[in-house]
Amino acid sequence: MKLIMAIIRPHKLDDVKSALTEVGVAGMSVSEIRGFGRTGGKTEVYRGSAYQVDFVPKVRIDLVVADNQLHSVLDALEKSGKTGKIGDGKVFVLNVEEAMRIRTGERGDDAI
Repeated sequence: MKLIMAIIRPHKLDDVKSALTEVGVAGMSVSEIRGFGRTGGKTEVYRGSAYQVDFVPKVRIDLVVADNQLHSVLDALEKSGKTGKIGDGKVFVLNVEEAMRIRTGERGDDAI
């Protein structure tokens, strides 16, 4: 099993959710986060004054998938989350040792 952490633009969330549902993702967790990458934030103008926004709003999606779903999920994330501009986000993939559904006690792939 793999834990996928995807950091995307907030306005792409509905597109990404739809694409992930199409490839068989049954559930995910979504968090509103703030951060910056190589660009270090961005400059905004408010009432004629420029100011630096150090942390840009993003959305983090966490989902656990079976190993055989990994590449279809990554393809769906790339196609649905991409705008082609700096700041589209990142995806990280980590190994998951074990999973358990609390209600039923199911473990492993059955739990996801």
